[in-house]
Amino acid sequence: MTVAALRAPLDIQALRAARAAAAIGHAIEHFETLGSTSDRARELAEAGAPEGVVVIAEKQTQGRGRLGRRWESPPNRNLYVSILLRPAIDAEEAPLLALVAGLATAEAVAEWAPQAQIKWPNDVLIDGRKTAGILTELYTEAEQLAVIAGIGVNLNLGLDELPPELRDKATSVYAATGRAVDRAVFAATLLSKLEERYRQFRTSGFAAMRQHWNARSCLNGHRVTISGAGVTQRGKVIGMGDDGTLQLLSEEGTEMRVVAGDVTVLDGYGSSVAKQE
Repeated sequence: MTVAALRAPLDIQALRAARAAAAIGHAIEHFETLGSTSDRARELAEAGAPEGVVVIAEKQTQGRGRLGRRWESPPNRNLYVSILLRPAIDAEEAPLLALVAGLATAEAVAEWAPQAQIKWPNDVLIDGRKTAGILTELYTEAEQLAVIAGIGVNLNLGLDELPPELRDKATSVYAATGRAVDRAVFAATLLSKLEERYRQFRTSGFAAMRQHWNARSCLNGHRVTISGAGVTQRGKVIGMGDDGTLQLLSEEGTEMRVVAGDVTVLDGYGSSVAKQE
């Protein structure tokens, strides 16, 4: 594929045709440049837009990730997408949707890079380098829950286009595999995977996909520290719980359950997908 093709605008008409009859992606807004796809999705939610509306931008100027981090967004390389969901669940369950979206994103990336893994709670890595991130934001309008799932995936980005400080921490599907990605095909795959996992979550809960999540976790068996809310916990990751918590075994042999936090791996990532339990 030529450099020009790698940087071509997303074929939005092909994507709309592929998702026209779907629950997620039946309506897609597409922008050349946008501050934030998630901010636009929230505007649509506040205006009463139905579940499954999708917002895509070729470039974001105010993209954001977890913990207030900025998401680098060069144009026409990657996928920047936000999806409006209106799940009939309690607000306390809404954080699980970040895990659902993380699994769906990893499964989509794995269609091009089979070694794709998930770093809890919802980063997708290829060979230990971040390739995608998910940020879910919760809103309540007139007692109705709305969740915006924002997903950014590095697809055709060259490593030389990353800031120097990120080149040993981040990658793209193209940089990791040498395979150029048709972004419309990837977007359709991602939305299909998300619809499938979201349907499973609504009918059977997160526990039904825990085994699949664990199979793609890059943390299982590794020693980590997890920092959050002024507390640091250290231990060996033994898996994901049915409730979405990360399960650790301390050096003293005590099992711990972590709800949220920033993870640092102490002994390096594995490079292959774990076997299912």
